[in-house]
Amino acid sequence: MGEAQIALAINVISILLAVAGTFFFIAGTLGLLRLPDIFTRLHALTKADNLGLGLILLALLPHAPTLLYGAKLLLLWVLVLIGGATGAHLIAKRALRGDGEDML
Repeated sequence: MGEAQIALAINVISILLAVAGTFFFIAGTLGLLRLPDIFTRLHALTKADNLGLGLILLALLPHAPTLLYGAKLLLLWVLVLIGGATGAHLIAKRALRGDGEDML
């Protein structure tokens, strides 16, 4: 395989990963809009969005100019995973207590 074929394969794989990530973002948004209660909405949103972001970042990794940029992308994903899980936990905890029912 020549360099052009390898570059083409990397680009095709990146496009497929980005399309799959976009699909999961759309699925999470539909889950947020269509599911019946706050707990199922949170589940759909956090799971699908985290997977979608991970796939899009995997699509971007081969195109990172240096290893440092790739590490920054992975660090960004980890921080979003932690922030999303923490935020969903706090929202679910508040919903279980019955606080802020006007938010629903």
